[in-house]
Amino acid sequence: MTTNWRELFPTKLTFIIFLLYMSLFIGQGIFVTASQDSNNSYSYNTVTVVLLTEVFKLIVSTCLYCKDNNLRSLVRDVHKDRNVLGLYMVPAFLYCLYNNLAFVNLATFDPTTYYLLLQLRVVVTGILFQIIFKKYLSQRQWISLILLTLGCMLKQVDLNSFYNDANDDSEAAVLQVASAVNATQTNSKANGKNMAGFDFSISAVLILAQTICSCLAGVYNEYLLKDKGADVNIFVQNVFMYMDSIVCNALILLLRGELLDAFSAKNLSSIARFGVIIIIVNNAAIGIVTSFFLKYMNSILKTFASALELLFTAVLCYFLFAIPIYMNTALAIAVVSYAIYLYTQSPVVNLGKVRPLSNLSDATSQLKTKEKEDRRKLLDEQGDTDLEMDIV
Repeated sequence: MTTNWRELFPTKLTFIIFLLYMSLFIGQGIFVTASQDSNNSYSYNTVTVVLLTEVFKLIVSTCLYCKDNNLRSLVRDVHKDRNVLGLYMVPAFLYCLYNNLAFVNLATFDPTTYYLLLQLRVVVTGILFQIIFKKYLSQRQWISLILLTLGCMLKQVDLNSFYNDANDDSEAAVLQVASAVNATQTNSKANGKNMAGFDFSISAVLILAQTICSCLAGVYNEYLLKDKGADVNIFVQNVFMYMDSIVCNALILLLRGELLDAFSAKNLSSIARFGVIIIIVNNAAIGIVTSFFLKYMNSILKTFASALELLFTAVLCYFLFAIPIYMNTALAIAVVSYAIYLYTQSPVVNLGKVRPLSNLSDATSQLKTKEKEDRRKLLDEQGDTDLEMDIV
């Protein structure tokens, strides 16, 4: 078996986007964890941070569009494709929930456990991918997805207790095991974090909710980028997404009764520090890079990029936060890594109506080419009509 790198990454730029996406997501978990207080709470309003992130994304996308165009052209494109703007409200709402739940769940789980549990979205993404794009996955692709899910489940298996129970049944051993379990439980809450995975609590419900939001938003966003909005400039599509996201986050603040207080001098001063600003900048970069990822690659490969983050996250958290790497975590990462290798043998290719991207200027030039083709087609049709009138 050989790795089909050309199918995985059609151009060098898509490989760069892959690495950038992975690096930014690793940073997300680490930056959010680093911004927490000693009791794992936040001294700033997290919803306001998400809202400011969407505002920053909107500004950056507008600037990138205006690099080759002007604001009047942007307003004209937004008005022309306003039906696509309405469609983006669905993924915007889902991403709004996902981004806000990320802060909640990272206050409960350490980054490695958090990312491992999120990998449960892989099989769900595969099912949604088949339904929406009518592209059925092969047996090998499904095996890699299932292995990835099993690897995530390994995270919550206490291998030490299995080993001790199988090798020593004496009373002394029982006491030793009980002591080891208590020590493990103490360590598993290192810095107050849950490192054991699901514990049948509200934490499990919230991580499942975030997983479902991620699956639905990713696949539906890919559908808009490659089908319904394939002819719309990618930066205009980003403007649609972030405008809708701002509305969704503002509604959350309104429902919580925090809309005015969220932008008070006290709250803004708690946000205006390096540890929080880096979260806003990093998450804004994630949003923009994700749009390119989904447009020129696919949501299946996106889930594998997220899984690959596990190894680097575990190592970095060990050195930065002294969060230990247990045997079940190491085995889970190993299984996930093998699943990724297996997937590279037969990757999913889904470009839809989009041509491969070789450089960033293609994002704008492809749209200009499409507009020229449409104009030429319109002129040809008018020419045929004039000819028919002359004949009559």
